[in-house]
Amino acid sequence: MKFYSPIPLILTALIALHSVSCFAYTSEKIVVVTNQKNDVEVLDKKGLINLFMGKYSAFPNGKQATPIDIEVEAKLKAEFYEALVGLPPARVNAYWSRLKFSGRVKPPEIELTIDDVKQRLEEDESALAYVYESYVTDKMKVVYRFD
Repeated sequence: MKFYSPIPLILTALIALHSVSCFAYTSEKIVVVTNQKNDVEVLDKKGLINLFMGKYSAFPNGKQATPIDIEVEAKLKAEFYEALVGLPPARVNAYWSRLKFSGRVKPPEIELTIDDVKQRLEEDESALAYVYESYVTDKMKVVYRFD
């Protein structure tokens, strides 16, 4: 009779459990928000791409739009751009490096932390940012939800 060590089975189970717990942790929805007083009620994905990738600098109603990127929340930023345009942050950064030299387009403004983004959204009606749904406050208006 041959005996097998239970260690590989235990390791496999632990890795699977860790993967499931990591997936559950990252499954929070990302939403795009603006100031509660902003006239815009909803944006479509194409409009978001145009705003965050520099094609347009105004909301559909013609008012100035100021897209905001979050510097410290690298995971949130990566998830947002992957969902928006299917690119990792390195490719998005390379895209902006090329466009900045033209001088005609400017990348999203940068806030360091989620608290800075919240404050900016409360003070600036033109601000547009992505956050996890749990970060939304009553001073923000959700204009797009990723499925």
